[in-house]
Amino acid sequence: MAKSTGWDPVLLISQIVTMQTLHYLTMALLVPPLLIIFADSRVLDYDGGAANVGMIMDWRELAGRPTSRASQSTWGAWNTVWSGGKQLGSAEASDRPRFGHTDPMRGWIIAACWVAASTADIYYLYTLIRRPRLILDFSVTLLFSHLVLTTYYSNTFPTSLFFWGVMAASTALMIVVAEQMCVKREMTEGLAVVTANDGDEMEMGTLLRRD
Repeated sequence: MAKSTGWDPVLLISQIVTMQTLHYLTMALLVPPLLIIFADSRVLDYDGGAANVGMIMDWRELAGRPTSRASQSTWGAWNTVWSGGKQLGSAEASDRPRFGHTDPMRGWIIAACWVAASTADIYYLYTLIRRPRLILDFSVTLLFSHLVLTTYYSNTFPTSLFFWGVMAASTALMIVVAEQMCVKREMTEGLAVVTANDGDEMEMGTLLRRD
C-alpha cells in the first residue's frame, strides 16, 4: 500500500466546498418552510419572501435588523421597496409603519435553523472528514467562509452580539460532538482482538520480547 503524503490540496478544497454546500443546502431546506409557517407574512413579503437568499446569507436577518428600505416619491408616498440592491415591489403610504422594522420571530427562526444545520454538520464531519484532528480546522473554516460571504452579501461586517453568540455556540457544538464521535470510532476500529489458535502464543508485535 502506498504511503499517504498527508497533504492533498485537491481533496482538501473539495472537502471544504462540500461541507459549505451541505450546510447551505440544509439551511435552504429548513428556513423557507419555517418562515412561511411562523413568520409575519406581510413583513416577509417586503423582504423578498421566505425563499430570498438573504434569509441565509444576510447576517442582519438572523440578528433581527432591517435590511429593506423604501424610497419616497415627491408626493410623500412611499412607493418602492428595495432590498439587497433589488426592487422588491411597491407600497402605499398606509404600509409605511412596517418599513425599517423586522419580525422578531424571524431572527429566532433563522437562528434555530442555523443550530439545526450545525447539528447536521456533525454528521457531515463524521462521515466526510473522519479524522479528529481535522474537525476543528474544518469547523472554523466553515464559520470563516460564512463570515466572508455574509459580509460581502450585506456589504457590512457583522456587529450583532446575538449573531456572534449563535455562531460561537453552533461551532463549539460541531467541534466537541464531532470530535468525540470520530475519536470513539478510531478507538473502536483500532482495537483488534487477536485470539490464540491451537495453543500458539498470541503475537503482540514489537511489545513481545523474544529470547
